[in-house]
Amino acid sequence: MTSTLLENSLLLAQAASAGGQGGILGSPMMLPILMIVVMYFVIFRPQQKRLKEHQKLIAGVKVADHVVMESGVHGIITSVKDRTVMVKIADNVKVEFERSKIAAVTKKSDVVEATEA
Repeated sequence: MTSTLLENSLLLAQAASAGGQGGILGSPMMLPILMIVVMYFVIFRPQQKRLKEHQKLIAGVKVADHVVMESGVHGIITSVKDRTVMVKIADNVKVEFERSKIAAVTKKSDVVEATEA
């Protein structure tokens, strides 16, 4: 009985492998191509969208914007140059940062509410 079961499973495996090669996913090149397409939509496309949004944010900064730098420093922009910005982080303390290191621009109302509370 076990030998018959073993023979039947071998025959089914051979039939499945012979019949599966003709399909669209049976091609040996389809799996890598499918993986590349999935990686594009899961990894690369969202990363490109975030990069474009960040570049738009950096291009739109102006004097008196409240910013958060990548290092976690909060401050107010006092001057803008081509590649750098001057950020006031405390009274009489200004630090120059690269524009690309701006992580976020916060609303003025958020900062005012935080200082009042």
